[in-house]
Amino acid sequence: MLAKLSTRRYHHGLEPVGSRAEQASSGTSRSAVSRRFVAATERALAELLAADLSGLDLVALLVDGIRVAEHTCVVALGITIDGTKVPLALAEGATENATVVRDLLAGLRDRGLDVTRPILAVLDGAKALRRAVDDVFDHPVIQRCQLHKLRNVTDRLPDALASTVAKRIRRAYHHPDALVAEAELEALARELHRSHPGAAASLREGLAETLTITRLGVPPTLARTLRSTNSIESMIAICRDHAANVKRWQDGQMVLRWVAAGMGEAATQFRRVNGYLHLPALRAALDAAVTPTKEDAA
Repeated sequence: MLAKLSTRRYHHGLEPVGSRAEQASSGTSRSAVSRRFVAATERALAELLAADLSGLDLVALLVDGIRVAEHTCVVALGITIDGTKVPLALAEGATENATVVRDLLAGLRDRGLDVTRPILAVLDGAKALRRAVDDVFDHPVIQRCQLHKLRNVTDRLPDALASTVAKRIRRAYHHPDALVAEAELEALARELHRSHPGAAASLREGLAETLTITRLGVPPTLARTLRSTNSIESMIAICRDHAANVKRWQDGQMVLRWVAAGMGEAATQFRRVNGYLHLPALRAALDAAVTPTKEDAA
């Protein structure tokens, strides 16, 4: 079913067992296959939401939303100290709803996830995500998705100007010095302020948090993974692909079952993140970023 074989055509995917056995069989009918699939996806959903997280040592957390039919699901993905990507949870509700996201993250804490250690939270621009992460985690360090920021700015510009601005934003984001990068982006915002104030305001909003990985000294190989929400969007794309043949979504519970099953399938395809050998250094940088200095204490 997750390979996009419908219940009506399910028997075409089976090994041949002979005409007599096929005529006598009753477990490959549309209704029988549907019942087994519902039971299997209910187990996948229950296992995802009940998994013990006490043994996970997360360095990074990504949260995003997936829209299916008339429903939105919030999904969470973790990256462990050894570079493994782990689907963590999902909930039915919008990413713009702080209560939904907070409940999802609080559920991670209730299942044993350590929320006291510093963690890099890679998020898009949704304010509800930021509030929920701040409410649940003791020491979150926010990295705003650079690709979301770039699209938000260029969408407010005419095509002739958008490509030039996009090149300047990318160049700044790849500069190794965060202060220089921020100065370049501020200069760009000043240039845009009079002619395209909407684009300038979008660029300035949350600007410092788009440069978090640069300030932390994350090497380029690992930065490619952590500068955007691409990792979780890749998982979402796998969920969509597996459910591509669903023509009628009955209710929110069906959506949750399919998304949970898709997240499980995505986990089997995951590889360790690029630059995972630098994750211990990132952990040290996160610890240093939230540890007060002697001057701060004074």
